[in-house]
Amino acid sequence: MGRGGGGVSDPLLGDEFESKSGSENVDGGVSVDELQDPNQRPSKKKRYHRHTQHQIQELEAFFKECPHPDDKQRKELSRELGLEPLQVKFWFQNKRTQMKNHHERQENSQLRSENEKLRAENMRYKEALSSASCPSCGGPAALGEMSFDEHHLRVENARLREEVDRISSIAAKYVGRPMVPFPVLSSPLAGAGARAPALPPLDMAPPYGAAADMFGGGGVVAAAGAAGAGDLLLRGAAVQSDADKPMIVELAVAAMEELVRMAQLDEPLWNAPAGLDGSAEEETLNEEEYARLFPGGLGPKPYGLNSEASRDSAVVIMTHANLVEILMDVNQYAAVFSSIVSRAATLEVLSTGVAGNYNGALQVMSVEFQVPSPLVPTRESYFVRYCKQNADGTWAVVDVSLDGLRPGAVLKCRRRPSGCLIQEMPNGYSKVTWVEHVEVDDRSVHSIYKLLVSSGLAFGARRWVGTLDRQCERLASVMASNIPTSDIGVITSAEGRKSMLKLAERMVMSFCGGVTASAAHQWTTLSGSGAEDVRVMTRKSVDDPGRPPGIVLNAATSFWLPVPPKRVFDFLRDESSRSEWDILSNGGVVQEMAHIANGRDHGNCVSLLRVNSTNSNQSSMLILQESCTDMSGSYVIYAPVDVVAMNVVLNGGDPDYVALLPSGFAILPDGPSSGSSSMLQGDGGVGSGGSLLTVAFQILVDSVPTAKISLGSVATVNSLIACTVERIKAAVISGQSNPQQQ
Repeated sequence: MGRGGGGVSDPLLGDEFESKSGSENVDGGVSVDELQDPNQRPSKKKRYHRHTQHQIQELEAFFKECPHPDDKQRKELSRELGLEPLQVKFWFQNKRTQMKNHHERQENSQLRSENEKLRAENMRYKEALSSASCPSCGGPAALGEMSFDEHHLRVENARLREEVDRISSIAAKYVGRPMVPFPVLSSPLAGAGARAPALPPLDMAPPYGAAADMFGGGGVVAAAGAAGAGDLLLRGAAVQSDADKPMIVELAVAAMEELVRMAQLDEPLWNAPAGLDGSAEEETLNEEEYARLFPGGLGPKPYGLNSEASRDSAVVIMTHANLVEILMDVNQYAAVFSSIVSRAATLEVLSTGVAGNYNGALQVMSVEFQVPSPLVPTRESYFVRYCKQNADGTWAVVDVSLDGLRPGAVLKCRRRPSGCLIQEMPNGYSKVTWVEHVEVDDRSVHSIYKLLVSSGLAFGARRWVGTLDRQCERLASVMASNIPTSDIGVITSAEGRKSMLKLAERMVMSFCGGVTASAAHQWTTLSGSGAEDVRVMTRKSVDDPGRPPGIVLNAATSFWLPVPPKRVFDFLRDESSRSEWDILSNGGVVQEMAHIANGRDHGNCVSLLRVNSTNSNQSSMLILQESCTDMSGSYVIYAPVDVVAMNVVLNGGDPDYVALLPSGFAILPDGPSSGSSSMLQGDGGVGSGGSLLTVAFQILVDSVPTAKISLGSVATVNSLIACTVERIKAAVISGQSNPQQQ
């Protein structure tokens, strides 16, 4: 670019820049003068002129909108401003160079400032060490003068600080600036530790294994954004500012330290009472010992919240890698724990982990936890989840609440460090130790569920471990390459078996998502008698291949039975007793056409039932049913299925296009130790070893999605559920008083 000796037209490059004009080739080629022999070129000096203030203002304005104009835009600008296209091209090139240099100068200045701060901090540490003296002799302090406990605390503090710095460097790659390390909140230790070296870039995506194939759960997270569900996600939609992220990192590191210690320590931190039947109950926390061991953390318990803390463990049939993947992939997490998690969303991923796995993964999540009854409010929680591989080879995944970063939010549920420690075992098994520690406002829980909730059984560690153990067995059954000898009926191929199990999984997830008091649901209570009020809500089904189109009416009620949960479960899942409660089967004979065992408990199975109508003019009806049970509760869930569609599934076809409207039962113990199958001696009230039974129906009341639901349809469903409840009560209570009939 030509430069003249005159002043400047353009502030872009200082006082030496001037614009070209004259014999310059505006198309970017070589001019005629340049093609001539140097000795024959005219000696006249090229003429230059400066950009006007108007031209500069227009170019600056256009640069803000588009720093890289194309040929067409440059020609249009040159025409409007009276410049050559090449002049416009050079102006933009120089402007971009100037901006780049400006940014580099700013970055260098910031780095110099940070370097000076680090140098000053280093000098302060050196001065503090040089001035430290032994309290006994006045000489320099020596390690031998420390007590063993003090030395141990210093080592622990150094390790924690190193981990904070390491995770800070990971999170900085997503924040866009270095993070300043903070002292660990939940540790009473003081002092500085060594700074960890920077980690390599985190470009590797999280791994996916066999569990992802079964527990895709794509619809679960989508449901979190459905109508009425926005409040859960919107409260965390802004996530947090960059200034909050160092605090999130330090909180996660401290929470991990606390979780690992709580998973490994025994008495006096944990109490392990025996149940009424001699079985081991889940362990409960000694609050005083906890406060002594962990004096910091999230601070004191807020007024009005009750503390729930429990620990339980089990050996499950799944590798540690797949377990970690399930916990860190929100879709799989919501699918595996569909009976506990009603909605889940990952709001921000601060780190995906290193070395091709989830070690160091850090993500902010919003989750709604549920109990299968409209009488128990759900618990919404906003937390950070952190995954780490420990030095001993175990893996740990911890959650800790971030509600303190949401000023003005009404705190109803706060998660103290909760999660699990996973230890690899031989032959693809893993030992999982689960710790659940929350503070909640449970004043809205219905009276018949009070004991179950306050004991920790409704949301505690035993329910998480029991559900995980059962789902791991189910996944192992799905992945079986051959048809086990325990399977019977019309299933003749492994593909058909897998398709039927996948269809049943979707049915269970749909049932669990439509029976709770989730904030996404708008229940209306019909007239009834106390706890047995029937609650109804309507849903519109449009363009959903997994549901029939039209208006769907959900109806649910929960009540107490003076009968052990196991007896209720066995009665409801048995096809031979179905006619005693199922009004829609019209007294027909129920025959099991197919049976798939998917767990070591014979009650965990998927069945295909055929109801042979007593009326010869009516065709037979097919019913898909899954029954499942673990130490925390049981389910019997079923749905009518189309014969043609079911034949496609049995031949290995895609089950996602089979329309389902699941109904069924959720059976929970009414309090601690009521899971025993021993006979009760009379009616002792809630907590005496009975059951809490939730009955829920989904019925298509109109095939037109825009139709208005009639009061007659609501009354019919209300009568249906009330009649079903009365039939179940009569059958199980009568059987309870006459055990010889069982």
